[in-house]
Amino acid sequence: MTHRPAGERLRAVRPHPTGTAWDGHPPEPDAVDPAVLTALLHRHGWQRRGGAPGRYGRWTPPGPGGGATSLLVPVGRAFPDSDDLLGEALLALSRSGTPSAREILVSLAVPSDEIRWWRDAPAGPGGSTPWNDEERLRGAARRMLTAGALATRARAGYYGARHRRAAAASLENVLVGPAPGGRRLTAFVPVATGRPLAVRLHEALYAAREAIDYRRATGGMEAFDTAVAAGVSQELTEALVALVTGTEGARVAVDWAPAAGVPEGCAALAEPVEFSPGDLPALREAGARYLRAEPSVPVRITGTVVRMRRSGPRGVGTVRLRVLAGAEVPHVRITLDEESYRIAGHAHLVGLPVRVHGRLESRGGFRRLTGAREVVPVQVDEAERDRLMKALQENLDCFEEACSGE
Repeated sequence: MTHRPAGERLRAVRPHPTGTAWDGHPPEPDAVDPAVLTALLHRHGWQRRGGAPGRYGRWTPPGPGGGATSLLVPVGRAFPDSDDLLGEALLALSRSGTPSAREILVSLAVPSDEIRWWRDAPAGPGGSTPWNDEERLRGAARRMLTAGALATRARAGYYGARHRRAAAASLENVLVGPAPGGRRLTAFVPVATGRPLAVRLHEALYAAREAIDYRRATGGMEAFDTAVAAGVSQELTEALVALVTGTEGARVAVDWAPAAGVPEGCAALAEPVEFSPGDLPALREAGARYLRAEPSVPVRITGTVVRMRRSGPRGVGTVRLRVLAGAEVPHVRITLDEESYRIAGHAHLVGLPVRVHGRLESRGGFRRLTGAREVVPVQVDEAERDRLMKALQENLDCFEEACSGE
């Protein structure tokens, strides 16, 4: 069982677009809209317990002992003491041991849509928690965010290695909090850079829920085929399986940043989407269906040769390319005939990329190019050629393989 301080700071994956990650200090009162603070307090279960009507409200945190802390939050800036009240409320939040206080401060500092996960995992003896439940929750949440990010790049039943770099880049500014007991986790997705991700994941979760219900009611999988347009994919079904496995049920909710409003076409107060162990067969079947159905893609790839291998001095060989253009994957493997292999080897030795036509195969995650043809070196300017040559010389293993023809 893991233990974390109640007031543990949230972890920044990368700095926010503002230039610095949130450092735990409350924002300045003049940067806070009282209406946004009030909405966040209400969202996180704080209770309004009086206050002068039209001037300010008194708010206390949820749970036992909530009366020990109270905030006076003005309803607007019409009164001279509004900034003073806001400053005192923000300072009290930063000193509060209530976990939701930290989440409220994050949402104020960087307007963010909040994605929440709950796992109803059975407790161990004496209410204990298995030590790896938190890792399971974090892993499932990471997979789900990646699936949402992939769906903002393209619609596909299975992505494999495609669009991974762009998806990873879109998650750089996400903040995540602690996952006490492996039962609850919150991610803060900045509106400025991540709202398309939050919207797509919101839509995909509802589409997945509807497709599961259709499968359980009729036995048909057609709803999963149409759900691809909403962002459902093998990657999302895999994330849901990871989230639900070992639990009595799980939920996912998306709450919109009050400062940015509700995205067009989305519900203002959407209920969490619930999944149960009874959904696992449909999710696994859908994932396998997506894997089988996703077609290969015709491409024209430009890339640098980073590895060459064949069993003898002549004949066909396998080449690995680092992709520069033509496909949203980092690397591909290609089997080439003797002449094409020779061309690729010469290009490798002089530091030139090659261009090749073929089909990017879904089997293996879109990491293999089949039917390769028209392998030709690509001319680049001197600066780029010098850079490629330097990279080549730094990888002596590849250089030796190219020279020996192995």
